[in-house]
Amino acid sequence: VAVATSVHTLACHPLHAFGTAGQKERWLPEMLEGRTIGGYSLSEPQAGSDAAALACKAERQEDGSGYRITGTKAWITHGGKADFYALFARTAPGSHGISCFLAPGTAEGLGFGAPERKMGLQAVPTTSAYWDGALVDADRLVGDEGQGLQIAFSALDSGRLGIAACATGLAQAALDAAVAYANERTTFGRRIIDHQGLGFLLADMAAAVDAARATYLDAARRRDLGRPFSRQASAAKLIATDTAMKVTTDAVQVLGGYGYTRDFPVERYMREAKITQIFEGTNQIQRLVISRGLAQP
Repeated sequence: VAVATSVHTLACHPLHAFGTAGQKERWLPEMLEGRTIGGYSLSEPQAGSDAAALACKAERQEDGSGYRITGTKAWITHGGKADFYALFARTAPGSHGISCFLAPGTAEGLGFGAPERKMGLQAVPTTSAYWDGALVDADRLVGDEGQGLQIAFSALDSGRLGIAACATGLAQAALDAAVAYANERTTFGRRIIDHQGLGFLLADMAAAVDAARATYLDAARRRDLGRPFSRQASAAKLIATDTAMKVTTDAVQVLGGYGYTRDFPVERYMREAKITQIFEGTNQIQRLVISRGLAQP
């Protein structure tokens, strides 16, 4: 549910930040009220981390009525279910030739593949989208032609805060389950939390969760204050999601064989944690963003 909400918010960002007053008045209220569900359509089979390599085309009609969209999109959360998609398509060659559209989910010529069979996130569909000459009205262009990558990266900066929050909550849930089990399970005549080896493991888990939470809250406060936060958002996403993967794995270890079964929730937490290191920019991409932010002009 948290990831679904985060992705919907991500899909709303382009219109909120770059849309005209008329576009916002027309579409934003129902989006923010949750009466419509959004999807984010940037990635393609051959263009994931390298967003500038996307090939999906948006051809402007001679009469100016709209754009014909042709191409394939991949890894779309809410694919086939969303009412609208923040769609990024190529209107000209080069990295400055990508534009953003608020595309309707019911456009004629838009089809979807079967949901991906994923390790986790079973409650949220993830699909490919196939645009076969679908017409998107000209008034659904968000921002200017060629402004797409700027819009996409701006949205991702904010979206990474949502994923960092999701990952921190996931890690907290795993920690809570591990602590509860360690306080109940006994070995050699005492609770396993009283064995120093395991107690220290739980202490490291708790410290990591606290650090992840502090990091993403710092980045979020910077955003709320209107200060630069791109590097801090990448750091928050990197730290929180790596923490989620480590803490959930350690939680399985604390529960031992029971942790490996579906009788306890920690095996699911571990499966869910993995995707947080991948979507909205892999953690390798986050390191790239951080290093570029440190480079002197």
